[in-house]
Amino acid sequence: MSKRVGVVCGSFHRDEVERMLSWVHDEASGLELTIGDVIWVPGSMEVPLSLDRLLKTHDAAICLGIIEKGETQHGLAMGQAVIKTILDLQLKYDKAIGLGIIGPGAEPHHIEPRLESHARAAIRAVVEQ
Repeated sequence: MSKRVGVVCGSFHRDEVERMLSWVHDEASGLELTIGDVIWVPGSMEVPLSLDRLLKTHDAAICLGIIEKGETQHGLAMGQAVIKTILDLQLKYDKAIGLGIIGPGAEPHHIEPRLESHARAAIRAVVEQ
């Protein structure tokens, strides 16, 4: 039986995340997964609410995005809070969430080499749980 997987995408790095989404579709096709709703959010802070909504109607979900290193600790604090909430949502719904967020603390030269691997790993994670 095919799982229906929802996707939450951060739009701050839209071009890169659109590429990640294409790899997710490619990987899902070989894993008997159906990509359901795709929701674009402004940034990482909005990811948990959209995941919560998707998990009510999907078998699993993934999130894709990038949290860059900034001049302050804002990105690190945000990333930790978002990831903690994602863990809580998995337990709340007893459903897998694949994490395809690069960072927190990603520098520009870290992003490109991680796009495909993070995207494919996120969608594979929902099969393995």
